[in-house]
Amino acid sequence: MGDFNQSVILEAIRQSGEGLSRIELATATRLSAQTVTNITRRLLEGGFIREAGRTINGPGKPRVTLRLVADSRFAVGVHLDPALMTFVLLDLSGAIVRRLSVRTPAEDPHRIVEAMATTIDALIVGSGVDRSRIAGVGVAAPGPLDVEKGTVIDPPKLVGWHRVPLREVLAEATGLPVVLEKDTTSAAVGELWTRRESADDSFVFVYLGTGIGAALARDGEAVRGSTRNIGEIGHIIVDPDGPSCSCGSRGCVEVVCTPQAIVERAERAGVFGDDRRASDVATVHERFSRLCERAAECDDAAVEVLRQAAAHITVLTAALTNMLDVDRVVFGGPFWARLADVYLREIPARLDRASATRAVRTLPVDGTVVGDDVGAVGAGCVVLDSVLSPRASDLLLDS
Repeated sequence: MGDFNQSVILEAIRQSGEGLSRIELATATRLSAQTVTNITRRLLEGGFIREAGRTINGPGKPRVTLRLVADSRFAVGVHLDPALMTFVLLDLSGAIVRRLSVRTPAEDPHRIVEAMATTIDALIVGSGVDRSRIAGVGVAAPGPLDVEKGTVIDPPKLVGWHRVPLREVLAEATGLPVVLEKDTTSAAVGELWTRRESADDSFVFVYLGTGIGAALARDGEAVRGSTRNIGEIGHIIVDPDGPSCSCGSRGCVEVVCTPQAIVERAERAGVFGDDRRASDVATVHERFSRLCERAAECDDAAVEVLRQAAAHITVLTAALTNMLDVDRVVFGGPFWARLADVYLREIPARLDRASATRAVRTLPVDGTVVGDDVGAVGAGCVVLDSVLSPRASDLLLDS
């Protein structure tokens, strides 16, 4: 209970931004004044918070404002993508202190983990932060994952990754604690940390990366599922007349909504003016960027391809929101910025027409506030979340 209450206090101070007095903390957390005093004394001694001036608010003694010491603890966030690995160093407030990105090596897991460890070391050394103040490393990886064992199990876009014990190997290589989380769930955690909505906030996060995934936030907390693999949506059918999928169906998300599928549609439409076909990840990314650039320049064929893509992703989003009854939809991931203009023009009206609750409310559609690095930032926030954020489950006793 003491640890839980400490998390409550620390999170209230972080969320406030400008800091809170002890009296304001007691009001906000509904803890007794004595409990607040005892906990804030420990946090001051530990260097997590500091006294930041006094304010006069009516009669009586001036109130001492308590603020988070952002550089008291740090976390490393890593996003493992088949094309590009992104690394961020976050302070305790969730702000990015330093960022690096490197091309993902050939799909040999050993080379990728070596590159991860080397880049993490370069990130820390370049920042000048003492390693003793780093709480750990969070890795956002494509699923499915065995979170209990810390292994990555045959993700569709990472060939050769069969039960790779990523958490154990990376912890040994870096000397730091490692937390493994799904990339989509990490993105939702990053969104929760950065946006700072109300405590009962709920949303579906649609993650647009090399693959397409989804995450769910409910009551201001990411929902992870029984095996922590929530959001595997690759085989939801969005176009019954679409291409054949490896699962035996037609028109699944995996063969209709991914960047590779969109590029293939653009190639068939003659957008690129040649008969080449993109297959490797790097070429797909390059062609996808060109497609979006042409759409931004009002190339009719390119715009039509992205409008079709928006229609397909709306079918997926409507299925998720009608089932889950959330407050809003958030889009993000490495490919979101390039799609945002077209998708935000097309999706809201389409989603409203398909919404089961349109008679009750309009469902807001937003882009992530975190940016392209939402996976890496979210992975770092997963580490900070374990340090800061209170959870009711923390109060349960082991049997």
